[in-house]
Amino acid sequence: MVNIIKDLYQHDTRFRFAFIFILAILVLSTLSFFSPYDPSTSFKVPIDASPSLQYPFGTNSRGQDIFWMMTFAVRNSLLFGVLTALLSRIISIFVGLTAGYKGGLTDRILMSINDSFVVMPVLPILILINFILRENLNLISLSITMACFGWAWDARLIRSQVLSLKEREFTRTAVYSGMGTLHITFREHLPFVMPIVFATTINNMLWSIGLEVTLAVLGLSDTNTPTIGTTIYWANQHQALIAGIWWWIAAPIVVSTFLFLGLYLLFASLNVYIDPRTRLLRIGG
Repeated sequence: MVNIIKDLYQHDTRFRFAFIFILAILVLSTLSFFSPYDPSTSFKVPIDASPSLQYPFGTNSRGQDIFWMMTFAVRNSLLFGVLTALLSRIISIFVGLTAGYKGGLTDRILMSINDSFVVMPVLPILILINFILRENLNLISLSITMACFGWAWDARLIRSQVLSLKEREFTRTAVYSGMGTLHITFREHLPFVMPIVFATTINNMLWSIGLEVTLAVLGLSDTNTPTIGTTIYWANQHQALIAGIWWWIAAPIVVSTFLFLGLYLLFASLNVYIDPRTRLLRIGG
């Protein structure tokens, strides 16, 4: 893994930028553990103070230091994206491996369900679910809900890879030796599809964090939990731009730009590395 990171950092400019952006985001989120303020409290600092050495991101109309609020917001958004991606990976791996290896009726049933989720209008459904679950809504329940909609495209990619793997000699050897379906799919085939899983995990994080920001800005998320989206929501609620408190809304936008750019560049870089042909052209081995 260390050698892969060294190769990518040395030969891929996109990975270097992704490394810098994501490292900055991780440092910012880690600082939340050293925050002098509780994110749930208000009026601990002067209100509406512009950015300065004492308050790097300024303060807001709720008497909160925006810099320290952003450390909690980034940490929660990252944890939300990781949890959603991991849960959806479990579903996509199970469906993709099973459908690709079993084939026949099992494949047709699973792919019919898969295609149904592919064509579903996710945002309107999430808005409806959030209205229903408004009283019990938190980041964990929202993450579980979004994971149920974020697996379908990736399951189809995994299935297509397994369709090729099951025709190879090592799969026939495993079948002839008496290995069961679970053993073949998870011990023999899963290692071959892990590069796809890693790349799609990053893509799913982008998708889930972006949707959470959208829902939060609309007030359809847990607005009491600091995230990038809820920070923008409260800035809009207090009409920050109209009041001239531009730094309140600028901070989450700049931080989210770093986060999304870092994840996208990392996804693009890993996609190139996964393909042996493009890896040979760019890295040479």
